[in-house]
Amino acid sequence: MAQFGSLSDRLTETFRNLRTKGRLTPSDVDGTVREIRRALLDADVALEVVKAFTAAVRERALSDEVNRALNPAQQVVQIVNEELVGILGGQQRRLEFAKRPPTVIMLAGLQGAGKTTLAGKLGKWLKKDGHTPMLVAADLQRPNAVQQLQVVGEQAGVHVFAPEPGNGVGDPVKVAKNAIKAAVDQQYDTVIVDTAGRLGVDAELMKQAANIRKAVDPDEVLFVIDAMIGQDAVTTARAFQEGVDFTGVVLSKLDGDARGGAALSVASVTGRPIMFASTGEGLDDFEPFHPDRMASRILDLGDILSLIEQAQGAFDEEQAMKVAEKIASDTFTLNDFLEQMQQLRKAGSIKGMLGMLPGAKGMREALDNFDEREIIRTEAIIQSMTPQERELPKLLNGSRRLRIARGAGSTVTEVNQLVNRFEQAAKMMKTVARGGVPQMPGMGPIPGMHGGKKAQQQGSKKKKVGNPAKRAALAAGTAAPQPQAPKGSGLGLGGGKNGKAPTEEELASLQKFLGR
Repeated sequence: MAQFGSLSDRLTETFRNLRTKGRLTPSDVDGTVREIRRALLDADVALEVVKAFTAAVRERALSDEVNRALNPAQQVVQIVNEELVGILGGQQRRLEFAKRPPTVIMLAGLQGAGKTTLAGKLGKWLKKDGHTPMLVAADLQRPNAVQQLQVVGEQAGVHVFAPEPGNGVGDPVKVAKNAIKAAVDQQYDTVIVDTAGRLGVDAELMKQAANIRKAVDPDEVLFVIDAMIGQDAVTTARAFQEGVDFTGVVLSKLDGDARGGAALSVASVTGRPIMFASTGEGLDDFEPFHPDRMASRILDLGDILSLIEQAQGAFDEEQAMKVAEKIASDTFTLNDFLEQMQQLRKAGSIKGMLGMLPGAKGMREALDNFDEREIIRTEAIIQSMTPQERELPKLLNGSRRLRIARGAGSTVTEVNQLVNRFEQAAKMMKTVARGGVPQMPGMGPIPGMHGGKKAQQQGSKKKKVGNPAKRAALAAGTAAPQPQAPKGSGLGLGGGKNGKAPTEEELASLQKFLGR
């Protein structure tokens, strides 16, 4: 989440300093609150929101619940997380649909906020959810706004109602009224009205938006605001609330590199919830806004729920079961590898998904340097192979690899690296499928996990004691629950009669032999 990168880094660093303290003094709390205030102001959060937020955090951080906590630093992080959720709107609010269709959703906002593109994103999202949306071109003033909506609607696979050519021609109020009638006649259950904007708030803009609202009586009025405009977000939001009023907020351009203060200001100042967020230029870069998940991302606590939902939407469960069977039976091929990469690309930005993991800020440099086009290049190499070569990578000799490299526009070295990575990945997945723990390249066995014979041998070496009798007893006790354990031992002793563990008499005689 590029928007909150700087804020997240500042807050994470502040809490890292707290974790070194076993007990928090009032001066520690004041210093932490001071750093939080600076971080929020630098992120363009409205001053009144910053004052209320830091006052609430300070009051709760100095309370008895923190003083009695086993880990005061974690308690303060929890308090900041809860307060962040509060200023982001508290709980998620969903769209409210009309009891009798069509449900009318009106989009309002300044010119350039991204209303037209967002109309297509919302239409596609509703269509995936089983609805039949229709887009209405009621922005008849901005040059080529009607044509842009038609292009976006075609890409989203959503019908566009555009009876007027626009470019200053036509009455937007009349178009909006006729759209409702058309939706009833053609049985569309949702109508999304794209309205005109201005470069700034003015009386003419508010009057037109208010007239459209009065004419269509929308079930939802969504205020679309550019998340990159900073402090001006509060002024603009208040002007629209007084002139048109709205039921929810949509943040656009949340993938930008601005500081993101609008997201932390609008919901708190207007009292209207943030309902959706636009996180990229693609029509699929659109998601419902969850205040608790966004707060977790800002504090670098991760957003596993969104990651799971995103993966579930992209991966086919039946296909995943087939791949798992192939991995277990050692029949996983480059064709399967290609299909998995293509599904991964459907899930969205790899950087975005990795950024949802807890502690992702710690690998910020690696994420920034990650080139998502590498997946495309990998796909090109695999697609340059023949079907037989994809099924049997062992056929890839020098001449074949040269031919593949030329066909994919890459080098033989890149082809070799791909084949090596595939073979390593196949081995690791096979180990996991059989219940083992793979050993990562350049890393030792995972602590606490039984990763095969070597790990078990290393574990037994760590437990070695100086007393031979105790060592023998320990070896006997370890071998007892394993029916297939070897009968011999490191001391040259048998495993007892019938392969069983040594008896007490045998151990006593052993101790006598050792002079203990």
